[in-house]
This record gives sequence, C-alpha cells and structure tokens, in this order.
Amino acid sequence: MQSLDIHNPGMPDLQFVLFVSALCTSNLQTINVPDELRRTIFDRCWAFLHTEPPPTDPKERVLDLRGGTELTLEACAATIRSLLTEAGITTLTWDHPVSEPTQESTPAAQPLIERLGQLYPDDPDIVDPRSGPPTGSA
Repeated sequence: MQSLDIHNPGMPDLQFVLFVSALCTSNLQTINVPDELRRTIFDRCWAFLHTEPPPTDPKERVLDLRGGTELTLEACAATIRSLLTEAGITTLTWDHPVSEPTQESTPAAQPLIERLGQLYPDDPDIVDPRSGPPTGSA
C-alpha cells in the first residue's frame, strides 16, 4: 500500500499537483478518495488553467500546467490540500501493482539504453560498492 501525506509530501508543488491529479483521474479502485471528490479536485484545478469546462472523456482529463504561472500552481496545490482536508483526508493511500511499460522506447533512445546496459549489466560483479573491498583481499 502506498501513501502520500498531503501536507508534507516530500516533493515540489509541481510534482505534488501533477501526481495527485493523476491519482484523481486514474481508475484506481483502492484509493481512499471518493469518486466525487476526485472529480471536484480535477475540475477545480482545470478551472485555474482553462475557460472551457473540463473534458468528460477520461483520456482527456490531464492537467497541463505548462501554460500556468507560479500563482496557478500555488492555487492548485492549496485547492487540493483544502478539499482533501475538508473531507478529513490528510494522507492519500492507494494500492497499485507495478505494471509493464505501455510504450516501447523511442528509436532515438535505444542507443543510450544499450550503452547503459553495457555499463550496468544485469549481474554486476560489485554488489555494494560502498562496503569496501571484500575481506581477505590484498
């Protein structure tokens, strides 16, 4: 079970807003935020960025904060915290198993991936480089 303290998330506001909005628009069944509150959080943050109503298609319900300002970001973060606190939720909790990647790497990234694979093979000889040399070695 994963969790996020909404008042001390341990991440910058931008990451917090994007993360919480993604949780709110996901189809997670195990999150401790009711569906109506999830919709309200997204819709209010959407209203800070757009004049048109929020999309109804779940695939289009994504916040793009690139057109916003620092004030927009602060308003979104404050709104999220306020709405959750009013509902008695100070820690978000959810369960989501790790899933397979949904996209292949781009062709441009493939050479870098291959080089990293050579630098960091699957079976490294050094298990913990910070522990120093093995005992009994010269």
